[in-house]
Amino acid sequence: MRVATDIGGTFTDLVYVNDQGRLDIAKGPTTPPNFEKGVLDVIDKSIDNKEEISTFIHGTTVIINALTERKGAKTGLITTEGFRDILEIARGNRPDLFNIRYKKPEPFIERHLRKEISERLNYQGEVLTPLNKEQVKEVVDYFKKEQVEAIAIAYLHSYVNPEHEKETVRIVKELWPEIEVSASHEVIQEWREYERTNTVALNSYVKPAASAYVNKLDNELEAFNTGSNNFIMQSNGGMTTFDESKKVPINMVESGPVAGIYGAAVLGDLINEKNIIAFDIGGTTAKCSLIENGEVKVSTDYYIERNDRNAGYPIKTPVVDIVEIGNGGGSIAWLDDAGALKVGPESAGAYPGPVSYGQGGKEPTTTDASLITGRLSAKNFDYDVNLDLVKDVIQEKIANYFDMTAEEAALGIIRIANSNMLNALKLISIRKGHNPQDFTLVAFGGGGSMHAPALAKELGVKKVVIPTASPVFSAWGMLMSDLRHDYIKTYIKRLNNLDLSEIMSQWNMIENEAYQQFDNEGVQKNQVVFDRFADMRYLGQEHTVKVPVPEGDWTDAELETIKETFHQLHEQKYTFRLDDTETEIVNLHVTAFGKVNKPAIQKTEKNTTLEEAKIETRDVYFEDSEGWIKTEVYQRELLPVNQMIKGPAVVEEKAAVTVIYKGQSLTVDDYGNLIIETGAK
Repeated sequence: MRVATDIGGTFTDLVYVNDQGRLDIAKGPTTPPNFEKGVLDVIDKSIDNKEEISTFIHGTTVIINALTERKGAKTGLITTEGFRDILEIARGNRPDLFNIRYKKPEPFIERHLRKEISERLNYQGEVLTPLNKEQVKEVVDYFKKEQVEAIAIAYLHSYVNPEHEKETVRIVKELWPEIEVSASHEVIQEWREYERTNTVALNSYVKPAASAYVNKLDNELEAFNTGSNNFIMQSNGGMTTFDESKKVPINMVESGPVAGIYGAAVLGDLINEKNIIAFDIGGTTAKCSLIENGEVKVSTDYYIERNDRNAGYPIKTPVVDIVEIGNGGGSIAWLDDAGALKVGPESAGAYPGPVSYGQGGKEPTTTDASLITGRLSAKNFDYDVNLDLVKDVIQEKIANYFDMTAEEAALGIIRIANSNMLNALKLISIRKGHNPQDFTLVAFGGGGSMHAPALAKELGVKKVVIPTASPVFSAWGMLMSDLRHDYIKTYIKRLNNLDLSEIMSQWNMIENEAYQQFDNEGVQKNQVVFDRFADMRYLGQEHTVKVPVPEGDWTDAELETIKETFHQLHEQKYTFRLDDTETEIVNLHVTAFGKVNKPAIQKTEKNTTLEEAKIETRDVYFEDSEGWIKTEVYQRELLPVNQMIKGPAVVEEKAAVTVIYKGQSLTVDDYGNLIIETGAK
């Protein structure tokens, strides 16, 4: 049996599949701060034969929570003389240009814990000043007195030559074996001193918490007598072993959300949809990402806590290109100081949850609004729903201010939530030069299927796919994932005088490193597959475009093809190309996949009829002045294949609801996915 679990802000999701291909899902409440308890609880209540678990895959929010809640370790930084304030200086970028009270983000490491060492390399990695080993020993003694729990090491130009960092790690571990140590070359081999220093600082900051969490989860799984192979999702959309995850835990900063994006790409390949907008709505957030020609886009330009007012903190590790906003089923509706209706980003979470949960929630949420408008049925809640109380809260907190009914206010909450989500979808499509009409929307998460048909119609997307196991699709995506590692190395060379033999030796060196890492994880050489990319730019530019490049030895003809591909991608991203301007490579990027056995996706076999799948007819309150409409409600598990349902209609399943609007139609494909034609022109 293969089992995958994903921790969300409100629910912890589980998917498992046995050798016969039988798939089942479960949900349980997330249990902060002891997140592993929610994981173990949902396994315990869902799986009787735990000893049959052969593979366990996990998506965790422990890393992002430790960062956002500032609950990491007391960390010290060792850096090159003259550079202790690099975390303070940061970048000159000011997202809020005219705010005279603007403040730069506070570094995660206090100044008195940032120590300098006499050593220096030039940009080519040549030693200008040898490492002062005695100073390293003095710094270790100081950190011991300060009761530091983790140490980060970041020397200038160590991405070219890491010898000084390696020697410093050796001295620190010799003097203080139990301390957690991270050196920048172990985490990132790209240039940009501030981003690299901040990344290794945050890696050290979360390392003790990550190790403790992974060890605790590992021990608890052993108590189940599973003897399973255990993996954790990384932010790049692949997984790694428990042991490897503890070495560079910052790679798990977006561990859970990216699995659903990767799952959408796998599903797209299955149903022959190469261009996809993946859209995940959970209880706390909505997340979306664009997949073009089957490729999940991965970037190292990732930030936490970045918005239109704050510069945030860069984390220069490979992360799936994802836009995330604070809008989900548990998002709270409220009135701002000017009396405008807002939804999110604050969430009611798992406890106390929406008012409809009856667990003490007192603020109206998107879930409550969906219940009042008939999209959700009180019969499907795990709690006894007091419908009158839900109405009273929406009436008192929202409706009275606007002199409207509770139902009208609830519809207003849904429309505001949809507007927020629509903006996020535009960020990853229209504003990046893509026409949404060329893409299919794959919607999942507890709320994805409910909001997607309305959003697709607004965005101009013609087709929506609600996958099998959509409420727990991120966990499903984990079942379909391979082991993955990304190796990115700064290598600045102009294409006009590129030494092909030299760059081939660089590619081979990176790929040999990948073979070694996979060998440590028990993956055979013949199971390893590589994708190569080059980060390229025009001479004199600052930023780059990621260009797919061929494997094997390059020829002059292939070099010309690479140049043309760069010109085309640059034009798509920035609207212009400069054919006569010299181009250069900045980074080499190898994505290495360790292929693992995955469950076969089986076609569904149902001999039911639409009449058998019909549950009831109930009133649903729709937008566009439609008002209350008698709407057919169907059970998803009983829907027959390839029979059309015309909207308006509602399709219910365990932990999710799909709302079909007037003018839209729905069919079930051979794999059990819901295919919605939106009627968009």
